[in-house]
Amino acid sequence: MDDNVISAMLFVSLGLGALGLFAFLWGLKTGQFDDSSKFLDGALHDSEEDLNSAKHMEDKQKKAKGNIDD
Repeated sequence: MDDNVISAMLFVSLGLGALGLFAFLWGLKTGQFDDSSKFLDGALHDSEEDLNSAKHMEDKQKKAKGNIDD
């Protein structure tokens, strides 16, 4: 390959990497990844039947593994 092509590819890849790093750091700074109420909101929007079904399945899996003494 020509040295100009390799230089251009290196410059573009470094530029894209720097752009990605900038976007990630901006997201951290502005709190884009903070979701402190994720589980609370999920519980509020689930029906009682869905929650009971999930608990029943969890107990069933634990019992199959021998973790529950019934």
